[in-house]
Amino acid sequence: MILIDQPYVSDFLINTIKKNNFQIISTPEAKSLVSDNSLNWITEEEAKIIFVKKPNTPIYSNSENAINWVNNNLAFSKLPTQIQIFKNKIKFRELLKEIYPNYFFKGIKFDELDNLSLENLKFPFIIKPSVGFFSVGVHKVEKTDEWPQILNKIKLEVAAIEGLYPNEVIDTSQFIIEEYIEGEEYAIDCYFNKNGEAIVLNILHHVFSSGKDVSDRVYSTSKKIIEKYIIQVEKFLNKIGNKAHLKNFPIHVEIRIDKNSNIIPIEINPLRFGGWCTTGDLSWYAYEINSYECFLYQKKPNWTEILKTKTNKKYSVIVLDNNSGYKENDIDYFDYKKLLTDFEKPLVLRKVDFNQYPIFGFLFTENNDGNEKELIRILRSNLKEYIKVK
Repeated sequence: MILIDQPYVSDFLINTIKKNNFQIISTPEAKSLVSDNSLNWITEEEAKIIFVKKPNTPIYSNSENAINWVNNNLAFSKLPTQIQIFKNKIKFRELLKEIYPNYFFKGIKFDELDNLSLENLKFPFIIKPSVGFFSVGVHKVEKTDEWPQILNKIKLEVAAIEGLYPNEVIDTSQFIIEEYIEGEEYAIDCYFNKNGEAIVLNILHHVFSSGKDVSDRVYSTSKKIIEKYIIQVEKFLNKIGNKAHLKNFPIHVEIRIDKNSNIIPIEINPLRFGGWCTTGDLSWYAYEINSYECFLYQKKPNWTEILKTKTNKKYSVIVLDNNSGYKENDIDYFDYKKLLTDFEKPLVLRKVDFNQYPIFGFLFTENNDGNEKELIRILRSNLKEYIKVK
């Protein structure tokens, strides 16, 4: 079963629904995004009846905006509780206390940030909304004298995103302060099957431009990454799944792996893969793995076979967030044609209305290993070279 919601659904996901005749719930939000009446639409009441009869029915959503629908319509099921455990970062840390007993974190209300005492905090630390999305309000604080400036940035970011997402997706009324995790960051798309086994559908290296960078600009996957980490990642995910009793449950996971190869979770996003149909779709363009079919048909990728032809290739999703410093009202247009000429092999370009959301779009690319110059350049870019101001 598929639950579609704002802000975006890809043609690839829609075509997957159509090809497989997957049930899609006929909510007003879904109808506003998907105009194809030939799909296997079911009413909201029919969806609820299905869950009453079969509480473990697999359900996938493209967006965390749909959490509100789940809470309102499937309150009798275990889904709202499981979603909340992961969506609320404080509850998530509490779930993992036994596994990571020495990990520091604390919750604080947004209204109390002005009076935050830094005396007992270990630097560096990360501060972010306890319920968040898209790195909004996420900051690394390395020393005491940085705090006033970062606090001001948080206030500006909170004001800027007001009304863009429902509280189930971003709730800035409460923040979490937690210790900074050293190491390389990775994102994982996976699901837990009917037996509770973790099935990995992709592993991506989340690359940063500097130690202070907390943005979502570049995620890359490759044969080397998959082969190096998949066994370790599966073991880690199964610990999480057992702790939260997950079955028939898709998630998008962010972790760090330190110099001693220890995995420390950053966050887990429930009921979906990467937001805006990014990493879930990239698995197809990179490995011809249809992540949505894998979940709903309970299929496990044969990574040994899949990776045979993927030597020396790297596949990336580039998030074209507006970090230019230009306000949307001052921008005439974004030069997508120029953008495409700066990449070795663009695969898919998805444009986004930057007047509605603070991003210009998403670009999927393929690179030969060792030719990452274009990725490094876009990672460090403020995108001004593509922006025409009024």
